[in-house]
Amino acid sequence: MPRAPLMFGLPALCFTLVTWQVVAGGPLVRLDEWLSGALVHPDRFSELLADLGSVQVAVPLLALALVLVARRNRATGLDRWWLPPAAAAVLMLLVPAVVVPLKELVARPGPPVMGPGTGFYPSGHTATAFVAYGAAALLLLPLLRTAGARGALLCVCAALNACVAFGLVRRGYHWPLDVVASWCLCAMLLSCLWLFLSRSTRRSSARTPSPRTGPS
Repeated sequence: MPRAPLMFGLPALCFTLVTWQVVAGGPLVRLDEWLSGALVHPDRFSELLADLGSVQVAVPLLALALVLVARRNRATGLDRWWLPPAAAAVLMLLVPAVVVPLKELVARPGPPVMGPGTGFYPSGHTATAFVAYGAAALLLLPLLRTAGARGALLCVCAALNACVAFGLVRRGYHWPLDVVASWCLCAMLLSCLWLFLSRSTRRSSARTPSPRTGPS
């Protein structure tokens, strides 16, 4: 699949660059701190937006999508109907296994409003939102019949993630680069899920008997 290296390679390159800059304290970090200072303005609205990336909000929405897709796949007689929802659930479980060690390794302090402490890079809320909403969208896309409906779903997914990012930076929970790094990291994870779902769908379609088989 020609797009696969591009989908995985560009986010990986961006994540590597940003991580290097954060660890080395490069020019991007100074720009990041300046941008954060210009954007931070803690208020209740930004806090609510940031909460859209919490486990308590994002994961139940993903769970609802998993149930809907599993029931639809089973009702239509899809071979291995449980596989796509299971793959998305496993990916969600992998998020803390990937993010938490990186937080410990980089040990970046947070913005001034967060006080002392480290472990802000990459952003866990951003990663939770990106994978939960992104995986839900990937699962639901094949169920939508029109291009307009699929486009609307992707727009909603992008808007939710943008709101989480804005809320986290505006509230001062994270530096902008913390958010960017999580986007890049989770774009790689979702690319793997998309490739897996595409291949499993093709295999299931190949094994599904054609309705025209048999005597006419």
